Amino acid sequence: MVRIGLALPHYDYSVPGESPVRWDTLVHHAVRAEEVGLDSVWVSDHVVFDLAKYGADGRRYGTFEPVAALGALSRTVARVRLGALVFCEAMRPASVLAKAVATLDRLSGGRIDVGLGAGWYEPDYEAVGMEFPPPGVRLARLAEAVQVCKGMLTARPDAEGFTFEGRYHRAVAARNDPPPVQRPRPPVFVGGKGDRLVRLAARHADGWNASWVWTTEQYGQRLETLRRACDEIGRDPGTVWRSVGLYALCGEDERDLERRFERLHAVTPPGVLDGVTLDEWRAGRLVGTVEQVAEQLSDWDALGVETIILGAGAVPFQVASLDDVELLAAAAARVRVPANEPAAGRRR
Repeated sequence: MVRIGLALPHYDYSVPGESPVRWDTLVHHAVRAEEVGLDSVWVSDHVVFDLAKYGADGRRYGTFEPVAALGALSRTVARVRLGALVFCEAMRPASVLAKAVATLDRLSGGRIDVGLGAGWYEPDYEAVGMEFPPPGVRLARLAEAVQVCKGMLTARPDAEGFTFEGRYHRAVAARNDPPPVQRPRPPVFVGGKGDRLVRLAARHADGWNASWVWTTEQYGQRLETLRRACDEIGRDPGTVWRSVGLYALCGEDERDLERRFERLHAVTPPGVLDGVTLDEWRAGRLVGTVEQVAEQLSDWDALGVETIILGAGAVPFQVASLDDVELLAAAAARVRVPANEPAAGRRR
């Protein structure tokens, strides 16, 4: 059955009335997510971020760095899994990221999921003094980074270490001691939706994530692309761990749902929801009463999606109100794996 995560608020737009967002606020949301029975919490990876593509102005917002944030969270919440959605390939050498992830996995007792992305936000590259490569180059870099991370995170009893000679990433007899706790390694997945990215996931990654607006019909079409890519290389598509990020809003009944949507509209940066009705907002999102959201989650479960990551706002990593998260957790409890059951179904 499907597992449920929360996209944590860690940008300066993420929580009503807080700019800059406080670390204690992020921690409070992670702790509450664990208390209400969710299975994972997630952060993303940008140096700065703006919401222009979502309809707001081009103001750039600050954020916490994800490796440090996950390390701190690993000592704060004891049960939920911790993940990056997703690390930008260009921000760190893959072998250095793998070393950091192994440490995070040790700190958390084996609860880290590793997401990698090709990078799409040009200001990140500008901020670190890098040229913004064309899509083909970014995907080629990502494919190498995934291979290095998997190789470095896999326990190696031999004395020679891990060696990889790529165009963009290298590792020479590299050892990763102490190794991560998880065996054979923490899952390494990629995030994105294009055909080339899906083929990359099939060939190199443990899993694939797609976020934030998807209908089950659209996702089903992507699964056909994944199936064909797996067939080409002789891989069972069922071995590709699948996660989906979805904006989500739940009400106790239709009137309560309308009230919560009005609140979401009020706390979202201007421009994002201007002129958008609740009926329009439902499309491609988890939106409805408790019963309706539970039914929608069951539909995603039927597609083989292992984890749904809730975006409890109108833009990525926004949380309009914690009581929205609590009600979404109540809906999820009707279909999700009980918290005390082992993750026997996790795909590698």
